[in-house]
Amino acid sequence: MIASIIIFVIVYVLLASGKMEETVAALLGATAVVAFKLIDFESALQSIDLNVIFLLVGMMTCVAILAETGFFEWVAISVAKGMKGRAGGILVMLLIVTMVLSSLLDNVTCIILMAPVTVLITQLLEVPVPPFLILEALASNIGGAATLIGDPPNIIIGSRANLTFNDFLFNLGPGIVLIGAVFILTAYLIMRKHLNVPEQIRTRVIASCPALAIRDRKKMIRSLAVFALILVGFFTQRQTGLPAGMIALGGMAIMLPVCYTKTEHMLKVVEWNAVLFFIGLFIIIGAMEHNGVIDVMAKGMFSLCGSNLLLSCMVVLWGSAFFSALLNNIPFIIVMLPLIQKMIVNTGGTPDGHNPLYWAVALGVCLGGNGTLIGASANVIACKTGERNGYRISFMKFLKWGMPLMIQSIALSTLYIWVRYFWAK
Repeated sequence: MIASIIIFVIVYVLLASGKMEETVAALLGATAVVAFKLIDFESALQSIDLNVIFLLVGMMTCVAILAETGFFEWVAISVAKGMKGRAGGILVMLLIVTMVLSSLLDNVTCIILMAPVTVLITQLLEVPVPPFLILEALASNIGGAATLIGDPPNIIIGSRANLTFNDFLFNLGPGIVLIGAVFILTAYLIMRKHLNVPEQIRTRVIASCPALAIRDRKKMIRSLAVFALILVGFFTQRQTGLPAGMIALGGMAIMLPVCYTKTEHMLKVVEWNAVLFFIGLFIIIGAMEHNGVIDVMAKGMFSLCGSNLLLSCMVVLWGSAFFSALLNNIPFIIVMLPLIQKMIVNTGGTPDGHNPLYWAVALGVCLGGNGTLIGASANVIACKTGERNGYRISFMKFLKWGMPLMIQSIALSTLYIWVRYFWAK
């Protein structure tokens, strides 16, 4: 257990200090936990969430095919023209669209779709790119918390607690609307001094013709049709039983021949550094889970609460948020959920019931992922997209933006849970 923690801390320090490239640090850590027998190779492979990996590869490839048609340039110019080049209005609109898309798809897919558009818009307006990408990643995690399919932890909670899409929407939707509105207002106030667009650029944007950005209209229509099919797959997951990763891979397999694109060419544009970073991180966290580290942390939260339901909700909410920021919300919720169900029984509920503890842990892990770069998958994707376009977002830079806004969201979640489930009782 101690050795697992030491390796994790070393990797974390390397990530935070920026002394080593993130993917290299994660892969070295993964190699170390296997080499020192902290986890056997078979268990290390099992700790890799292939659903996330397949989702990344499939959607990145589909987005790359669509990008070749000029679609994202068309969207970027259309948005900028529609808002008359006003960066403040564009920021607010991007965050709203990101939240809505994240609640209907999932936050990783949303960021894969939105980040290229955001980079193009910010370059067009000559405003700072990294803050837009960071805020968009945070918005995707907030929006994803509202529904069953919006964030991987919610999918896990819904599956193991037998909760439906409507259960999540009814219990978390109102709270996320409040949290999202405050987040957007805060983001605008923070960014307002950096949103001045020179008049000549605004004039150029207003006079632009978005249609000229489209390079291959037929290919764009074909790829958008396949994207529509992929979205149908995401919306009907509960009926088909297909995981998001397989839907994305299936969509990629359809889009490649439909758009007359060679596989070897498109796989070169996949963000393999992001994929390998996740593989390394999953193995490191898998070693900590294998040696009981996460279990001990979760039981520590459990021992604080006793049979007090309100106290249990608050400890679970805040504890899950900080542990998810420190680690990653997917492995944490896998370990935490059985303990949550024990806590529900201990406080007089039933494990399959609609208990506020489920909503406390859902808000904690989903919003807690905003705290650090590695807290949620969407954060990594946004930062890697920025890096590919020449805008490196370090661990510490993300932390400076993410942690205060995460604490704000959790504080609002505390108020929401108390008012919604305890105030009138």
